[in-house]
Amino acid sequence: MQRRVFGAWMCASVLMTGAAWAQDSYPSRPISLVVPYGAGGVTDVVARALAQGMGKQLGQTVVIENKPGAGASMGVMDMRSAKPDGYRLTLAPVSIFRQPHIQKVQYDPVRDLSYIATYMTYDFVLAVPQDSPFKTVQDLVEFAKKNPGAVDYGTPGKFTANHVVMALLEQATGARFTHAPFKGDAEALNSLMAGHIKSGVYANTVLPYLSSGKLRALASASEVRPEAFANVPTFREAGYAFDVPSPLGIAGPRGLPPEIVRKLEAAIKAAMDDPAFRQVVGNYGVRTQFRGSQEYTAFARKAFEDEKKIVQNIGLED
Repeated sequence: MQRRVFGAWMCASVLMTGAAWAQDSYPSRPISLVVPYGAGGVTDVVARALAQGMGKQLGQTVVIENKPGAGASMGVMDMRSAKPDGYRLTLAPVSIFRQPHIQKVQYDPVRDLSYIATYMTYDFVLAVPQDSPFKTVQDLVEFAKKNPGAVDYGTPGKFTANHVVMALLEQATGARFTHAPFKGDAEALNSLMAGHIKSGVYANTVLPYLSSGKLRALASASEVRPEAFANVPTFREAGYAFDVPSPLGIAGPRGLPPEIVRKLEAAIKAAMDDPAFRQVVGNYGVRTQFRGSQEYTAFARKAFEDEKKIVQNIGLED
């Protein structure tokens, strides 16, 4: 009997020692980071720059995997089957808090993820081609009121914050627009440039096209004018009382050990100061925003509750 008890104790001790060693030696191989958008958009480009900086801090390569579609929920879905060992992570866009209130999904954004840190926040801009007859957001709204559904707009997907921007504009004005969802900013931008759609809501990927004069920004959905879009009025300044804050961060599977979370959190924070990362965010006019794991987890819980109210108020489920 004593031998069996001693044997069981030894097995438990070995398992605990092995787990502790694995966490202490983490990471010992490359890490995969799921980007739930197509390649080439601002989210992808900035994530790659951050991944390089994290790799320097962690001593291992952080490999980007693009998994677009499904309202940017492919990353959180991936985490449901990932081991909580820190070798598979995902970006966690705000849309994952919204989608469960709109349609049946196979995930719970609070229960199924371990939130590590945020590193940026999106600024969304409503843009049109330079030769568009719409010179202001008021021009676009008035035309849409007189011609319901005639003005279409591109976004990187259904239920994204880009989609919410136009749903809020519809609610604020009574105008009706036609949504054209794509699999990322790059696809939506290409469609606008090719003349397939009349307008679009984009993150900072649009900045080079605005700078070159190929596109014109009508309004931004930020709470204040971002430095990158200093000459663009906010929707509030244009007379429409809304903005759409949208921080972006990195999360892992449920049950990620605290020590691994701390290592990743520290790597993200340090990577944000890496000169190469600073250059990329500067090129795209992206605003950085750091939240540690504890603050990010609290934000996730609140955002999940808040998004339910947003969906109900603007009828996004329709």
